[in-house]
Amino acid sequence: MAVFSLGGTIASTNARGTDGVTPRLGAEELLAGVPGLDDFAKLEPVAFRRTASGDLTFDDLAALAAEIGARFEAGAAGAVVVQGTDTIEETSFVLDLLVSAPNPVVVTGAMRNPTLAGPDGPANLRAAVRVAASSEARGLGALVVLNDEVHAARFVAKTHTSSPAAFRSAPAGPVGWLVEDRLRFAVRTERLPGVPLPAGPVPPVALLTMSLGEGDRLIGQVGALGYAGLVVESFGGGHVPSWTVPALERLAATIPVVLASRTGGGDILQATYGFPGSERELIARGLIPAGFLNGPKARILLSLLLANGAGIDEVRTVFADI
Repeated sequence: MAVFSLGGTIASTNARGTDGVTPRLGAEELLAGVPGLDDFAKLEPVAFRRTASGDLTFDDLAALAAEIGARFEAGAAGAVVVQGTDTIEETSFVLDLLVSAPNPVVVTGAMRNPTLAGPDGPANLRAAVRVAASSEARGLGALVVLNDEVHAARFVAKTHTSSPAAFRSAPAGPVGWLVEDRLRFAVRTERLPGVPLPAGPVPPVALLTMSLGEGDRLIGQVGALGYAGLVVESFGGGHVPSWTVPALERLAATIPVVLASRTGGGDILQATYGFPGSERELIARGLIPAGFLNGPKARILLSLLLANGAGIDEVRTVFADI
């Protein structure tokens, strides 16, 4: 099993006399700090990146997905990715879409760095290796394991700035959990349609969250700034201020505009409300409902589709199955 380290809190320490922690530890050092991992699998540490997770890019993750695929073809039974928690909900979803093999891919990290009392990194790493080594995890897509809970990448989100129990999955909840190194799955998710590795650069996609009194000035600038797509995080089940609808309609005629919700849980409605700015009006004017995907995950999927040359109609077809 390959264990890839990308940096993040779990790998962060500070040098004597310096302020703040930074990513310094690699995969080999992280594995050495957790006893008993060899009981689950033979592990191969790979120091892939050493950075804060906010600095990871699509290029980094496409390279990681390709390397994971190559390790699987060479016989690795599973893979663990260790990184910062700030973008785990996004990076795990990228891997969910790009890694087509049924072998388990498990992403983990830590909320408390190694210099603090009670760091959670070693326990999370042990749990992640345990899940990745399990045949029960095959075929479930990318998983996120923290705090002895197993989450599907498509649902998981970071919901707290500092709590070890920061990760939640709406609306499904964890798909499994661990107790005494025993793994239990309560839910088995079907694989989402995959996306090929990007054939070229990933085009920029904007993410705009609607808020009270929001105007249409930013919408009008999306195309002018060179964005290839837009995801709108709407109110509730798919609603925006009525005065923004004309600008969204004009933009949706030129680039894909996907309609998600800022609530963080639940499907976008499609046929309930009929007031100006409602989901029915927006869909009729060309916006594409995101299904159950939140804004960041809808942006991930749209970005990867556009990187593979998808047009508006193909984007609409893929999102229709979400």
